[in-house]
Amino acid sequence: MALDATDKKLLELIQKDSKQTTKALSTQLNLSVTAVYERIKKLENQGVITNYVALVSKELVQKNFVTFCHVKLIQHTQDYVIRFEKEAAQLPEVLECYHISGDYDYLIKVIVKDMKAFRLFMVEKLTTINHISSTHSMFVINEVKQSHVIKVD
Repeated sequence: MALDATDKKLLELIQKDSKQTTKALSTQLNLSVTAVYERIKKLENQGVITNYVALVSKELVQKNFVTFCHVKLIQHTQDYVIRFEKEAAQLPEVLECYHISGDYDYLIKVIVKDMKAFRLFMVEKLTTINHISSTHSMFVINEVKQSHVIKVD
């Protein structure tokens, strides 16, 4: 799908603050409110814009212990892959899950309150998935950059 310069600028503005009104966006884009509304609807209908979310402060909701876990399956069969992905997707502590290349099969991003909560997650949830062979966890010391903005060229 081809995006023109105005679509790209609109996507940039919406990604930075999706609560902006169409009036505020129209001022920044030098378009009418109707034109901005129609462009947003077109981008939504074409699947370019897939969702709108609120970003929550991890610290203020006491979920600021972030861990990245490598997961290796017992076997890399279609059945195990499908079952693991289904089960991992159901865990609320797992914010992201990626099927990756390399020594491990998956990389998951886990967010919990603290080390005690992470241990409970590992013992009571993640390691109860029968087809996991091994895990390797890395704890975040400092968040240097976190962005959800995708630069559209």
